Amino acid sequence: MVRSFRDALPAAQIYVYDNNSTDLTVERAREAGAIVRTEMRQGKGNVVRRMFADIDADTYVLVDGDNTYHAPSARAMVQKLIGERLDMVVGSRLTASDDSAIRRGHRFGNRLLTAFVALLFGRSFTDILSGYRVFSRRFVKSFPAPAAGSETETELLCTWLPQRPPGA
Repeated sequence: MVRSFRDALPAAQIYVYDNNSTDLTVERAREAGAIVRTEMRQGKGNVVRRMFADIDADTYVLVDGDNTYHAPSARAMVQKLIGERLDMVVGSRLTASDDSAIRRGHRFGNRLLTAFVALLFGRSFTDILSGYRVFSRRFVKSFPAPAAGSETETELLCTWLPQRPPGA
């Protein structure tokens, strides 16, 4: 994954946060040229909070380390964020032809939740629980990040939606 994102965004600094992994993630990430940092508290929300506090950048690409996201899409997502002066761009797993990117039950729940959010806010999202996002500095440095676990995707969305003008 590190190599594929380095190829997609050659000028980017790539960070991998170790969250008490017991596999070879840390070693492989370092070998691939990533900057490895540690967050001892378990849970994705704790990692996101630590990353947002530690890293200073103009643009942030956040991606889960499970290799379910298309690295070459990162460049287009960053260009969209900058070109349209957005605060968040969300990548989708649900348009992929490979069903392994998201489990069947999760796919159903995500579609249901995504439709509900679209009904309330008039947005056309396809994967609101995606772990593939691009953020502006303004968003990252103002996001309170209270979640400890995987509910962080919902928090990211709920924090962002009220900031968007109607129809955006």
